[in-house]
Parts: sequence; C-alpha cells; structure tokens
Amino acid sequence: MNGRRTPVPRRGALRTAAGALLAGASAAGCAPDGPPRAAPEAPGGHSSPAGTGAPDAAGSPAGTGAPKAHGAVAPAAVARRFPGQPVQIEHGSRGRPRVALTFHGQGDPTLARAVLGQAERAGARLTVLAVGSWLDRYPDMARRILDGGHDLGNHTQSHLDINAMDEERAYEEITTCARRLRRLTGSIGTWFRPSRARYATPLVQDLARRAGYPHVLSYDVDSLDFTSPGVAGVTRKVAGELRNGSVVSLHFGYRDTVAALPLLLTEIDRRRLRAVTTTELLT
Repeated sequence: MNGRRTPVPRRGALRTAAGALLAGASAAGCAPDGPPRAAPEAPGGHSSPAGTGAPDAAGSPAGTGAPKAHGAVAPAAVARRFPGQPVQIEHGSRGRPRVALTFHGQGDPTLARAVLGQAERAGARLTVLAVGSWLDRYPDMARRILDGGHDLGNHTQSHLDINAMDEERAYEEITTCARRLRRLTGSIGTWFRPSRARYATPLVQDLARRAGYPHVLSYDVDSLDFTSPGVAGVTRKVAGELRNGSVVSLHFGYRDTVAALPLLLTEIDRRRLRAVTTTELLT
C-alpha cells in the first residue's frame, strides 16, 4: 500500500465517456435508477463541526459523563491516533496528491463486491465505514474488505440518526458495531463515522472517543450518490469538488455508484492523484 499505485488503464473509450460526463455544466437531474435507501444520509449533515475536550489522563473524554455501558470496548482496542489531526477529520493535507474514497457500508453485497473489485483492479484502496447490522447479515464482507487492502471502520449498528439519540443509546450504537468488528476481524477498526450526519455533535465525538475511536471521520466532498442522480450526476459532483487531500463520501448499494467509479478513478489518475485509504492519507 505504501508503493506507487498502478495507473488506471487509459482506454480510449473510457476516457471519452469520462470527458463527456465531466463536460456537462448543468446540475444533476437524472431520474433515479438505483434502489431506494431505507435510511438515507442527509445531504450536508445536520450540524456544523465542533470541537471536543481532550482526553483526561486515564484516556476517557474529559467532562462527558459518558455512560459506562456493559460491553464497552477496552482501551487496549483503541484505534491508532494521528498526531496533529483534529478529533473530527474532514480532509487530509492539501499539499499531497492523495484522496480518500470512503464508502458507507450497507446494501446489496453484490454491488459492494463490484466496487471493491473495480478499485483493486485500478490499484486504488478505499475506506469502508460498515453498518453493524449489515455485517450481521453479511459477515464475510468484513474480511473481504480487509483482504483487499482497504480500511474498515464503524458506521453505527443501526444507521439511525445518532446525533438525535440520548447518551446511552448513542453509545450503544457505537459500541455494538465495534463489538461486531472486533468479533469478525480482531479489531474495532480505525475510524468512526456518525450515521445520517456529516458531522458528529460534541457529545457523539466524546462517546466515540470513549469507545476507542480517537477521530471521527467526516468528509469534504459529498457525492450525493444516495439520491440516485445518475452516473453523470455522481461523476460531475465528485470531479467538480475533488482536490488534494479530499475525503469523498460514497455509498455501497447503488448502481449509479458502481457505474461511476471507473470514471472517477480515471479522473483521479488524469489529475495525477492517488486513491488511498484514509489511514494512508493521514500518515
């Protein structure tokens, strides 16, 4: 993963299709052609990013009163920290030609495998934030993601609006998914992303840190693929906002996304960027 990524093949037909899609100036307006999502992400999230207190000497969030729920993740399972990075991360360094394509992990596993396969054939690595109930249903997906060299993290257990929950329920959403990940892979994963929100509230940030996630992973480019805008809509939205250090929000389970990914990877390669895991983006 630390080596140079194999360039995406520059097939003429693919470049032509990508150029035609990227040239469109109008906003995406294609009719949805993907399955409706049971609990869609809200565009842009519900709140602005906010800071949080530093951990106290024992490693617990300072001043949170976080519930000591049964089954809390032990400190020994704490994911890696990235010195100098804020608690809530939106992007990496703007001075390095790298981007992170992050996927909210739920939906048809056949489509998820198609996305992973496309990325791997292009030499790209992804970050998958998995929903715990999805892993319960498709436990083999956890190992499939890791075996492909991708990052795997926590996107709550039930994919409900975690920012609207009380402390106890929100903490249980985080730790239940963490236990699923640890059971399937031996680790809770490096990353936590709040469900149905772009940013975590200060309370949710503190609960995530108590559960073993030093950082909350947000994003600076929202593909809006969950609205099923069509392949052209997904491609234009991402390509129009992508730059050094970008963290892109995408979703498994949508045919638009599967079809758009080769075009996005071609555009990333054309700009001499590398699609890497979030861990590599921030290292």
